[in-house]
Amino acid sequence: MSAPESKPDLDTRENIELFVDRFYERMLADEQLGPIFLDVAGIDLSVHLPHIKDYWCKLLLGEKNYQRHTMDIHRELHRKRALEPGDFQRWLAIFRETVDAGFSGERASRAKQVAATIAANMERALPSPR
Repeated sequence: MSAPESKPDLDTRENIELFVDRFYERMLADEQLGPIFLDVAGIDLSVHLPHIKDYWCKLLLGEKNYQRHTMDIHRELHRKRALEPGDFQRWLAIFRETVDAGFSGERASRAKQVAATIAANMERALPSPR
């Protein structure tokens, strides 16, 4: 009987970049979230992904490359298409699934905790559609 293969942690830029690529691949293929990112926000992945990779490297590794204000970006998106509680729940579910599928360890656990806080803060900060 062989030992189970261990998964890497999100403790290097390389692993974080791999995670972000996998996460966005899943998220953009999602029927609920894909259209928000692709059709409403119209993200250019060649521009967007490096920012997101820097953002997670800042949160998990303490790197200083990310200097943008995420709430302003999401407020602008929310004005175009109201982001609803189910959108945040779906985002978080895909995030957690992606972490669990390929990564484990202290920073992987921390990433899931931080993502839950981000989703809750975004949902709280953006007015509910009426």
